[in-house]
Amino acid sequence: MRWRLDEQEEAERLFPEAALGERHVGTGEYSGMEFLHVHARTIVNKVPASSRMPFSYTINAYRGCSHACTYCFARPTHTYLGLGIGEDFERKIVVKVNAVERLRAELRSPRWKGDPIAMGTNTDPYQKAEGKYHLTQGIVKVLAEVGNPFSILTKSTLVLRDLDLLADAATRTRVRIGLSIGTLERDVWQLTEPGTPPPDKRLGAVRRLSEAGIRCSVLIAPILPGLSDSDDQLREVAQACLEAGAVSVTPVALHLRPGVREHYLGWLARARPELVGLYEQRFRKGSYQPRAEQHRISEVVRAVEESAGRGSWKRSNTGHRPSGHAPEMPAARVRPANEQLRLL
Repeated sequence: MRWRLDEQEEAERLFPEAALGERHVGTGEYSGMEFLHVHARTIVNKVPASSRMPFSYTINAYRGCSHACTYCFARPTHTYLGLGIGEDFERKIVVKVNAVERLRAELRSPRWKGDPIAMGTNTDPYQKAEGKYHLTQGIVKVLAEVGNPFSILTKSTLVLRDLDLLADAATRTRVRIGLSIGTLERDVWQLTEPGTPPPDKRLGAVRRLSEAGIRCSVLIAPILPGLSDSDDQLREVAQACLEAGAVSVTPVALHLRPGVREHYLGWLARARPELVGLYEQRFRKGSYQPRAEQHRISEVVRAVEESAGRGSWKRSNTGHRPSGHAPEMPAARVRPANEQLRLL
C-alpha cells in the first residue's frame, strides 16, 4: 500500500545524500515532462521508530508524480528542491537512476535482516516514468531473487506489465499489492486524478492480480467530501472491489495538511466553487475531518463487507505500531476509521 510519507525521511535522506545529475526533457509520449536524474547513496529507507506505520523500511525510486492527483499528500516534498507543488510536481520527476544497483548492494550487507519493504509510500512506483526507466521492475526482480518480502501500492494498471514477475515473486516470498480506487465515477476521476488509468481499468487489474494468485487489496482513497463520499457511492465502489477479488477493502477519508490544503482548496475554488463552504466546515478544526464523518464512512463500507458474507472483524483500540510488516488480514477485512493507514 501507499502509506503516508514520513516527510523527515524525504527531507533529510534524499538530496543531502544524492548527487544531482542531468536533466532529461521528455519526448513523444513523455512530452511536457522533465526527468531529473539523481544517484542516491541509499535506496532502502528506515522508517523512524516513532512512526505508527505497519512497516519499517521503504523504497521510493521516483519523486514527483505524473498522476497529477489534486489532493496528493506528497506535493510539498518538491519544495525541498526549490520546485513548485503544482505543475512542477506533476511534470518534473526525480529519478533515482541507480536504485536497482543500490538495492543489490544494500541487501548484500550483513546488517540487512530481510525485513519487508513497502513501495509506493511517497509517489506511485508505477507512474508514467516507470514505463521509461523500469526501476520498479528491476527492484521487484532483485527482491524476488533474494526472497525479500515486499508490498506495492499503486493507482496504475502498468503493474500488469509485471504480472508474471510478481506471480513468480509470490512463490518465493510474501508479496502484497494494493490498488487505490477512490471512486467509480468517471467525471470525478477525470476531475481529480487526470493522469491515472480509469477506475474500471484498475478494477480489472485487481481481478487479474487475484486470478494470478497475488493477494491484492484496495484502498478506497481518498474519499472526497461532496464528490465521492455519499453512502451510495461508497457502497458501489466497495462492492465492485470485493467482486473483483480484493482480499481487503480500506476506506480512507481525505485529510489536508498544510501546503496540500492550500493547493487543493485553491483548485477546488476554480473547479467546484460550490463545494468550498463544505470543505471549510469539514476542515475548520485542522487537517482531519470530524470523527463522526470518518466513522460514517467506515460503517458504510463495513456493512458492504458483511453483506458479502466475507466474515467479520473486531475493532481494535490498542494503537500500537505493528512490527515488521502489515499483519495478515482475513478476506475482505475493512478497517474502521481509527485504524486507517494515513496514506493520502
